[in-house]
Amino acid sequence: MSDIKPKFLEVYSALKSELLDDPAFEFTDNSRQWVERMLDYNVPGGKLNRGLSVIDSYNLLKEGKELSDDEFFLACALGWCIEWLQAYFLVLDDIMDGSHTRRGHPCWFRLPQVGMIAISDALILRNQIFRILKKHFRGKPYYVYLLDLFNEVEFQTASGQMIDLITTLQGEKDLSKYSLSIHRKIVQYKTAYYSFYLPVACALLMAGENLDNHSDVKNVLVEMGTYFQVQDDFLDCFGDPEVIGKVGTDIEDFKCSWLVVKALERANEEQRKLLYENYGKDDRVCVAKVKELYQTLDIQGAFEEYESKSYEKIMKQIEGHPSKAVQAVLKSFLAKIYKRQK
Repeated sequence: MSDIKPKFLEVYSALKSELLDDPAFEFTDNSRQWVERMLDYNVPGGKLNRGLSVIDSYNLLKEGKELSDDEFFLACALGWCIEWLQAYFLVLDDIMDGSHTRRGHPCWFRLPQVGMIAISDALILRNQIFRILKKHFRGKPYYVYLLDLFNEVEFQTASGQMIDLITTLQGEKDLSKYSLSIHRKIVQYKTAYYSFYLPVACALLMAGENLDNHSDVKNVLVEMGTYFQVQDDFLDCFGDPEVIGKVGTDIEDFKCSWLVVKALERANEEQRKLLYENYGKDDRVCVAKVKELYQTLDIQGAFEEYESKSYEKIMKQIEGHPSKAVQAVLKSFLAKIYKRQK
């Protein structure tokens, strides 16, 4: 997809220009400059995989038929709506987690002149999605389904974030609440729907498909999203911050991470006691003890086994799908994440 990335970024510039001249709001020079800086800092700086996946998926669903300029632009616009959604989530997520870095730079709210204005900025990011959809899709037969899709996925993601946060309430740290089923629920709602299902659902709607007929596709993508988040949990602890673009803080933040759930499964009574005493403390010595225990319990080996089994299971589900075009979309997604390092 590297060849389409420059064109995709051109569409970002076009959408940004439209939003900065939105007739619904009378911008001052100061507010226009603020919003432009905020957008450039938060929206296009990631890997852009979610957004580019809309174009990739739509291309595969068209089975080799070349996209018209209009189709390409609309696929890019939907891709950017997902990147806007991602930016909105991340700005708030970083505040809630008290994170310091994102994509190799200070989090937006950490900039001295920003602070809690970032909450207002997140709301602007969220609302701009629907400005883009209204301008470019209002006349399309699937417009109402797009609105419904983005609203539903946002609700699912916010609910997943809520489960994640209330499982890690300050002053109520109790590792006995953590299990693979709770982890899966958090992951499914917080990550899988917007990161995996949403791009493909957008492409399916553009291709004239009814999403109600594709619940099997949703199930495969949610499974893929779960696998992706387990990878993320693993990289948070064992990944190189220079490569993944952030310093992992899951241990300090008492996150319901796959690693700690797996460690609790494998630990003896003494090791469980060590976890209970050290997990969730913002202290380098405590974090080091948890990481050392992960090594002792061979959590890395457990992850490699999980990765292998997940890949086999997902491939079997994909190859059971009757449509070769849909199979191609799903295989393309899996290829992007299998054994990733960031």
